Amino acid sequence: MTITDDIKRRALELGFAKIGIARAEALPAEGARLMEWLHRGYHASMEWMAGNTDKRMDPRLLVPDARSVIIVAENYFVPVVHDPSRGEGKISRYAWGDDYHLHATKRIQSLYDSIQQMAPESQGRYYVDTGPVMEKAWAARAGVGWQGKHSNLITKDFGSWVFLGSIITTLELEYDTPIGDWCGSCTACMDACPTGAIVEPYVVDAGRCISYQTIEHRGPIDETLAGSFEQWIYGCDTCQDVCPWNRFEQPTAHREYAPRPGNVTPSLDDISALTQEKFSQRYAKSAIKRTKLAGMVRNAELIARNGRKQ
Repeated sequence: MTITDDIKRRALELGFAKIGIARAEALPAEGARLMEWLHRGYHASMEWMAGNTDKRMDPRLLVPDARSVIIVAENYFVPVVHDPSRGEGKISRYAWGDDYHLHATKRIQSLYDSIQQMAPESQGRYYVDTGPVMEKAWAARAGVGWQGKHSNLITKDFGSWVFLGSIITTLELEYDTPIGDWCGSCTACMDACPTGAIVEPYVVDAGRCISYQTIEHRGPIDETLAGSFEQWIYGCDTCQDVCPWNRFEQPTAHREYAPRPGNVTPSLDDISALTQEKFSQRYAKSAIKRTKLAGMVRNAELIARNGRKQ
């Protein structure tokens, strides 16, 4: 058994569904695509995406002398479906239960601590969607999956219903081989996007994306998009719901991602009536806190105003 084997075994013991390792080096092609995406303004108001681009393109600027990037994937799929006949709101699957940052971060910290025990001389840093790391690009390089035309990572084992975390380390490990792009000629995600946010294969205009509009965007929502929200009041799963690779989805073993009461198709009236106190109680330890009370009420009222369209 090598230290690479030990790290992979430990990751699976901790509950991660997949793990892959890539050589820590610059990402010239991926970086060029990032810069073009920013140049086109597709990051909308997410100005932090335009910061630390040098670090995003080279992990050795985050961890000096880094040799390896470890990527872990955590399956969050729960076999529950939205009921559109109810005519209420819809919440993205990833936000049905607890905030993944809380649990995935604990698990990746445990993995990092285990690595430090195996190799005390090593240095590194770990992230779960919180640092200037192109985790989907690294996951593709590490053979965990590939970035689909909707830009989400797709795995052959679990579809796209995965959270990603990364560890950048000075350890030189055994590297995995990329598996290539298995989207082929399929354009299901592009064809199904309600607002046309996938402007070309692998390129998403965040400003048109329902997930961005309902979560990150502050203030009024563009009325030219509002009629196409299809009941989504927090996030959107449409591009993933139609992806053929998601027929390989498997139920998660993590009970913390099971839906909380009223979190799959919540009542629009209940959401609109929330006070700050009730919002904080209802969404404690939930990713939904990110949109804040004003955003959640805005979203619910938008769907109600548009006649609870499907």
